Amino acid sequence: MKLRTGYLIAVPSLAFLLIFFYLPLADILRLGLWEDGPTLRFISSVLSNSYHRWVILFTIGQALASTILTLLIGLPGAYIFAKYDFPGKRLIRALLTVPFVMPGIMVALGFILLFGKDGFIAHLIGHDPGIIYTWKAILLAHAFYNFPIVVRMVSSLWQRVNPHYEEMAKTLGARGFKLFWKVTLPLISPAIFASAMLTFVFCFMSFSVPLILDGYRYVTMEVDIFSTVMTLLDFRTGAALAVIQIALSALFMYIYLRSLDAYSKREEQRVLQRPTRLTRKDLFSLKGLGIILYSSLVFLFIVAPLIAIVYDSLLYNGHLSLENYRRVFSPEYNPMFGISTLGTIKNSLLFGFTTVVLSILIALPLAYFLNRYDFRGKRVLDVFVMLPLASSPVTVALGYIMAFQSTPLYYTFWIVAIAHSVIAYPFVFRSLSTGLGKIKQNLREAALTLGANEWRAFLRVELPLAFGSLLVGAIFAFAMSIAELGATYMLAKPEYTTMSLAVYKFLGARHFGSASALSVLLMLVSAVGFLIIERVGEEVW
Repeated sequence: MKLRTGYLIAVPSLAFLLIFFYLPLADILRLGLWEDGPTLRFISSVLSNSYHRWVILFTIGQALASTILTLLIGLPGAYIFAKYDFPGKRLIRALLTVPFVMPGIMVALGFILLFGKDGFIAHLIGHDPGIIYTWKAILLAHAFYNFPIVVRMVSSLWQRVNPHYEEMAKTLGARGFKLFWKVTLPLISPAIFASAMLTFVFCFMSFSVPLILDGYRYVTMEVDIFSTVMTLLDFRTGAALAVIQIALSALFMYIYLRSLDAYSKREEQRVLQRPTRLTRKDLFSLKGLGIILYSSLVFLFIVAPLIAIVYDSLLYNGHLSLENYRRVFSPEYNPMFGISTLGTIKNSLLFGFTTVVLSILIALPLAYFLNRYDFRGKRVLDVFVMLPLASSPVTVALGYIMAFQSTPLYYTFWIVAIAHSVIAYPFVFRSLSTGLGKIKQNLREAALTLGANEWRAFLRVELPLAFGSLLVGAIFAFAMSIAELGATYMLAKPEYTTMSLAVYKFLGARHFGSASALSVLLMLVSAVGFLIIERVGEEVW
């Protein structure tokens, strides 16, 4: 197939990104950098303001601290999963997918119920643990969300370390920590750095967790932009903050993409170490007890916030009851929505499925084009199509307010669905690119020699082989739409309230029982995606 035909395949997707990402982004840049000509006055005003300057520094600092904490929790797990096979390993690995498909608003609620002054930990130890509404809560919640990335990425590469390197080092006298430091660590460092950079980017752009858990004392840039625009109606300052955030996140994302190239090359190694099978006797050794202890802590770390939500949803006036569920579904108890709870569930599902369809329609042609053809400027185009991953939902929503408020699209179902799709599509694209890149060229060439044309070879051979990656990307897109809060809050009319937004409104009204009951329903919806992802077994990062 000629390169010109490939360009025609990619044009609709590129046009979509141009209209619904780059033009709104240009409006933000214009407002933040233009006043009767180019100017840095508004950027300088933000940087000279002590409050905004502190917010920027805190955002970078908490992202760095969250990344370090995530690595400390995740690296031991990566080692265990790469080196050992033991009873319950499959269950623990499955549970590692849970945080990534759970909405941030629900995670924040779980941490409030666990660590709040009236939470389960406070009742257990007899006093407030002093975690909620501090920077410690943000770090813990971010580690909860992101340590599965470290475990999965690093363990995947660790299993591919050629054992001959370690064996040769042992013959030369390297043992223990020296062997790890001199031989193993350099070989797995691309995975450590790539997972750390992705974690940093996610923590840098986090919204729901700091919004709920910071107590208005530890505001991040995302929350600062949101409050500046939605509360103070100061679009100029909000745009200047967004420009700074875009510049920083684009830089961090570029570093991540470069590190991902090195990780992908190392992961292509065909050597795959067979994990050591731990017997029951081994499990009672010091090493086995360490594995059991770590697995138990991971289990509690992941499951405890979810159990806290389920338990709180069943607790009413100190007794087990279904009253919270009755209130959630009773119109008299949720007039703040402008829609019934069943309506919020319907909206969430509609937005989720629409996001899946749009994301696939955008990502599939681009993934096919960039995997099939080599051309000048390919790396630039790859960065161009991945840049939405470096833009936060609040920034996307701000751009839409500025670009589309005078158009019929504004304040409709479709503007929210399109925003969700722009936010989620990079995950579908990355998953599809990985899946298509793993397909051996000789399979496609065999189909061509048997008489299939390019389209039939793609539809009959390549797409079925990449279906697992397509499915995982679609599930992630659905999960991200279900979890999305910032853009939905800024763009949706009351009748388009989603489950995540309803939980946030319940929390704002201090209706924790109702928030927990609705979160359980949200958890059930997310659990379906979790089960499919784990069954398929593909990675998306």
